[in-house]
Amino acid sequence: MAKRQIIDAHHHLWNLGRGHNYPWLQDRPLSAGLLGDIMPIARDYLLEDFRADTGNYDLVKSVHIEAVASDPVDETRWLQGIADNDNYPHGIVARADLQSPDVEKVLAAHRQFANLRGIRHMLNFHTDPKLTFTDRNLLTDSTWLAGFKLLKKYDLSFDLQLYPAQMPAAAALAHANPHTLIILNHTGMPVERDENGMRAWREGIKLLASADNVVVKISGLGMVDWQWSEHNIRPFVLRAIETFGVDRAMFGSNFPVDKLYSSFDTLYRAFESIVSSFSTGEQDKLFRANALKYYRL
Repeated sequence: MAKRQIIDAHHHLWNLGRGHNYPWLQDRPLSAGLLGDIMPIARDYLLEDFRADTGNYDLVKSVHIEAVASDPVDETRWLQGIADNDNYPHGIVARADLQSPDVEKVLAAHRQFANLRGIRHMLNFHTDPKLTFTDRNLLTDSTWLAGFKLLKKYDLSFDLQLYPAQMPAAAALAHANPHTLIILNHTGMPVERDENGMRAWREGIKLLASADNVVVKISGLGMVDWQWSEHNIRPFVLRAIETFGVDRAMFGSNFPVDKLYSSFDTLYRAFESIVSSFSTGEQDKLFRANALKYYRL
């Protein structure tokens, strides 16, 4: 049987031997937070490692998402060099601090690289210090919002990583910037599973889906459920697809981060099982064609 063709819409690479580029992976002791014990991934993860993990699938293209490098432009330069030599990754989503005074300079520097497609600035804000990535909700910060508007000028999409409580503000952002494609990361990160948390996630993704310029990337569910199973993630996968529609959803692995919680095959076989009743064309959109479209590959 032929291998399923996929585009992994969300993965990372890093080479820790290039210098102190990834403090979150290189500083000791490693911090304990949302991801749990990250020691197993605090080592090089190179293209050959990624290819080995994806070997049971026909990986036709891939999208690299920034990995919180201390020098984001250097990370993009390194990735473009890999792409020029080895043809992967086909799309690069780089990091830029959109509230920084020199944000436009950083965007222009990223834009010189051929495979650049978008920007991510992680926005996860939470009152629990172990879960928060920022000191405040940047979605309500006027300086950050002004930086976001620059993405249209540079023809860049935005990878949106946040928690459900922030989704109403993100939906307002999307409606106010209809010409900027926003790609919701990690299924909206439903970290709180009580009744209020689940309601916030369901209502939040519905608000985001009301903006035509928002699509969802189904990935990262291991980060919010370290002992996940196909049974446990099924409702989130299906609700995300139902809310956004099969034309506005795609799968990503979040490897090697989600390698902390399962193998690539376990993850993608779960995705395949969950959508097994979908038509062949619908499945292809989720596994390949939508990533090709939205990341302009």
